[in-house]
Amino acid sequence: MRLILASSSPRRRELLAKLNLQFEVIKPEIDESLGDGELLVDYVRRLSREKAEAVARTLDNSSALILAADTIVIAADTIGVDEAGDLLGKPTDAADARRMLRRLRGRAHDVITAFTLHRHGDGATVITRQERTVVRMRHFSDAEIDAYIETGDPLDKAGSYAIQNEAFHPVERIEGSYSNVVGLPLEALETALGEIGFVFSS
Repeated sequence: MRLILASSSPRRRELLAKLNLQFEVIKPEIDESLGDGELLVDYVRRLSREKAEAVARTLDNSSALILAADTIVIAADTIGVDEAGDLLGKPTDAADARRMLRRLRGRAHDVITAFTLHRHGDGATVITRQERTVVRMRHFSDAEIDAYIETGDPLDKAGSYAIQNEAFHPVERIEGSYSNVVGLPLEALETALGEIGFVFSS
């Protein structure tokens, strides 16, 4: 069975590799704009589905790829939601990252990842799930924020931070899945893969 990760994220590639699975990577091309009045949970679930569907369409339309009889596309999207219920997206620039990190320090927020499995073959089967982790940030200083921003690491991260960054180590504690905060909840994903019919090798 062929597995395709619909993501250009190196973090998701690293996480999926931890399940000892062979997979390919195809980057989806979709509009990631938040809809007017769209609930954030609905938004992140929709993006994961649209990413999976975009790659499935690529497979349908490509004459260059030899399709396996059965293919599962794995897509995911991750957002942060602060205590006020506002979306924590990727920062627009260094100043935005600084503002966001100051807002988050010493406080808790939610990280929600939605993932979709699209089984491509004789009739499509689709599973969409979401995982929520509560993240409490430590009381890092302004100087630590500035030094972290200088590395460039926060500029492509939702919430302007990476939980796995050992130098900045922004998180005090979490309630829930660690891999979910990185970008792919492995425990829930493994369960869903089994439900959609993927057979893990022993």
